[in-house]
Amino acid sequence: MFEFVRNLAHEHEQVVPISVFVAILCLCLVIGHLLEENRWVNESITAILIGGVAGTVILFLNKGKSSHILRFSEELFFIYLLPPIIFNAGFQVKKKQFFQNFITIMLFGVIGVFISTSIITAGSWWLFPKLGFFGLTAREYLAVGTIFSSTDTVCTLQVLHQDENPLLYSLVFGEGVVNDATSVVLFNAIQKIDVSRINSRTSLQLIGDFIYLFSTSTALGVTFGLVTAYSLKTLYFGRHSTVRELAIMVLMAYLSYMLAELLDLSGILTVFFCGILMSHYAWYNVTESSRITTRHIFAMMSFVAETFIFLYVGMDALDMEKWKMTRLSVGTLMASFGTLVFLILVGRAAFVFPLSAFSNYLNKHPDRSKPLTFRHQVVIWWAGLMRGAVSIALAFKQFTFSGVTWDPVNAAMITNTIIVVLFTTLVFGFLTKPLILCLLPQHVTDTSDEGQGSKSPKEDMTLPLLSFEASASTNILRAKDSLSMLIERPVYTVHFYWRKFDDRYMRPIFGGPISSPPEC
Repeated sequence: MFEFVRNLAHEHEQVVPISVFVAILCLCLVIGHLLEENRWVNESITAILIGGVAGTVILFLNKGKSSHILRFSEELFFIYLLPPIIFNAGFQVKKKQFFQNFITIMLFGVIGVFISTSIITAGSWWLFPKLGFFGLTAREYLAVGTIFSSTDTVCTLQVLHQDENPLLYSLVFGEGVVNDATSVVLFNAIQKIDVSRINSRTSLQLIGDFIYLFSTSTALGVTFGLVTAYSLKTLYFGRHSTVRELAIMVLMAYLSYMLAELLDLSGILTVFFCGILMSHYAWYNVTESSRITTRHIFAMMSFVAETFIFLYVGMDALDMEKWKMTRLSVGTLMASFGTLVFLILVGRAAFVFPLSAFSNYLNKHPDRSKPLTFRHQVVIWWAGLMRGAVSIALAFKQFTFSGVTWDPVNAAMITNTIIVVLFTTLVFGFLTKPLILCLLPQHVTDTSDEGQGSKSPKEDMTLPLLSFEASASTNILRAKDSLSMLIERPVYTVHFYWRKFDDRYMRPIFGGPISSPPEC
């Protein structure tokens, strides 16, 4: 039987590995379905465990030479696997909750990444040489900080109930997406700076590059989303074929990602905001049947890509080539791994709790019935401890060439990254459900965002921002009311006036239902 398999693999060198990997993917789907009711084990953990078992079998068949059947490369991840995952996150995001909590999400997802990166970089730079781990350059230490600042919140999101904890779910989901985008943008910015002279000027250059990449990538995604929505509304593809509607959305989203990469921007941010704009406008310009199909297809593509990545991680954990090439003792390797996990814990806590207090201060208003409690903050801190696909991809991009490395130091960092991802996903993932059940009992409903839906007596969705028909004194009075609202309730006021602008100018051009005027 083994000889037959070897002969078959020799005759079809490309077909057989792909066929085996697809068969294992199908097995993940079946086992994941059978374990659907067991919230202790999610899709990520299932894929990693099955990948480990498959890697063991392949390692046995190859007589200890290799544990995987496909060679992972950062190009495969960033060009083919990552776009559908991020686009689906933007397309499926609950926009009202996301933008009502936008400032808090950006605090965690942007400022938090800078704080976490600084702590992990400084800690590893100081502790690794003391553990006997030498050879990393200044740029590589900075890259290590961004690699291990990227989170994977899948485990927590599968335990949290969106209906029972809408505020908490929105914050964890939103931070997860923005965190990944920020980590990649910061990682790319680090590759461009001169690390031979790290000073205040270098820091300002890094922040400037980050702001440029963040803003231009977002603007490109918004542009593509609006162009797609306008095209679907004016050309009405559904007259002849609903397939064309779906095809134009998929292709425009992918084109936005690839163009961002060609321009050295962040494809993640571009395709994320492209997904948000498409779901906000373009989705309403397609036929009813296409709306249902679109969401299901995007979710399917994202699910398969995520499963593929974690399946490979499980297989690659048994790659003997990298383990032998590290040339580090088991003690040194475990000590460096433990140091990274400790720095992740500290770096996460260093920004979650202070920024939560700052968020509570910004949202301090009688209309918000509850702030972020300490239990909420612990859940948010725990949700960001897991590391996943983006960490793996960035590590491969920094320390390998097309998935291969012959440098012992680089091999050690790849091994460390895989161990951290496995440990945090399996151990922290298994503990997520009991922790959340302890902190947030199921019968208690999170009402901390109920007040955000309350209306100000000053608001009237039928009134424009400023009117040429009204008198100057009326416009000045409206401006004063708007300014006082902005000072008292900045988050609510921005969201309120955006809805007015959206209903009056954007939706008539790009599509979508007009919001009904709220009751005072």
